Amino acid sequence: MKFPVLILCAVLAAPAAWADAPAPLSLAEVLRAAGSNFDVAVANSGLAAARADVLAANHAPLPQLTLKSSQMDLQHGLGRGNLFADKRIDKSLGLDWTWERGNKRALRTAVAEAAATAAAGDLADVRRQQLGLALGAGVDLAAAQQRVDEVGQLKHSADDMLAAMRARHRAGDISAQDLARTEIETARAGVDLAGAAADRRRASLALARLIGRGQDDVGVDASVWPAAAPPEPLDEAQRSARIAGRADVQAAEARVQAAQSALDGTLAARQSDLTWGVSVDHFPGTSTKLVELRLQMPLQIGYSQQGEIGRARAQLQQARDLADKTRLMAEADLNQAWLELQASSATLAVHEAELLPKARQVLAQAELAYQKGAMPLTDLIDARRSLRAAVLDALAARADHARAAGAWALLTDPEFAKTP
Repeated sequence: MKFPVLILCAVLAAPAAWADAPAPLSLAEVLRAAGSNFDVAVANSGLAAARADVLAANHAPLPQLTLKSSQMDLQHGLGRGNLFADKRIDKSLGLDWTWERGNKRALRTAVAEAAATAAAGDLADVRRQQLGLALGAGVDLAAAQQRVDEVGQLKHSADDMLAAMRARHRAGDISAQDLARTEIETARAGVDLAGAAADRRRASLALARLIGRGQDDVGVDASVWPAAAPPEPLDEAQRSARIAGRADVQAAEARVQAAQSALDGTLAARQSDLTWGVSVDHFPGTSTKLVELRLQMPLQIGYSQQGEIGRARAQLQQARDLADKTRLMAEADLNQAWLELQASSATLAVHEAELLPKARQVLAQAELAYQKGAMPLTDLIDARRSLRAAVLDALAARADHARAAGAWALLTDPEFAKTP
């Protein structure tokens, strides 16, 4: 399902109603900052290190240069003359080079390349996770901003009502008990507004930490909460493609390939490498043109890499098990995201189409009836409390739907996960 931009506006929705409001961030700014935060930077450094490992792995053993002096006769002396040309010292210059057998270099490089592919998948998965966290934090902040606005409107309405009730009390139209009840409800509205402002500040700090703003007081900007779009399911082919294309699944598959290449490399280690060497000796008084040829190889007598091979096979099986687990988790995440999107869409529709309009209607009727003396103050207060609960429940439903829609988009829309 292509994630509609309007749905994401809900993530960053609602006008703010607090003093000294910070400059609001757009959706693109939030995603861009989250896509390059510290966690993503650490994963990116891991990818750079893994790519450097490919260069380190893909070269033959370096030749060894040896300079040596021997046969120095301390009993009879070294003789007279130049140190390098005349003194009786056996001087040697040698060169040794190891010939790797069994395709070890290619297998070693394959391990490093697969590890680099896994690191690239890890980076993409970290980015997806950080985008999801930023979207969730943006939803929380947007909901907190609108909660401040809605509770502020309720507080303003309560203040107006209190002023009217005081005027009626002075005129002898209502009792002191009704006035006291109204004052209590107005004080509660003030406490609610202070709590909503504190929640907004906490949500602002949470988003600021995610996008690298430290302790800055940030805000989010969008126009309105959009109407909920009906969720669109994926067919079986689309589901399989989304699961197989998920970054953590691809990283797990790359680690299976790396483990397989590592096992092949340990099997190849049973073929002993040969080290060829040649040296030229200079020994005055005997000969100044002596040549030595060398050939070295380990003798695998009684041990043929059984420990290394056993460990590599166990690690290969471990990588396969982890890959299977990652695929199952990816499928479970997709199923859960779909269920949450369906449930939140249905819940939001009920709140916006039924519960919230009815609560507003009940309050309007209660205020009219109270003005005409057909309803006691307690019923009016109950109607106001019902509207407050309906407003806050609708805000929570909108936030839940925005989170579910964002999670669904991150799992199903490859373009959405790309930083703007």
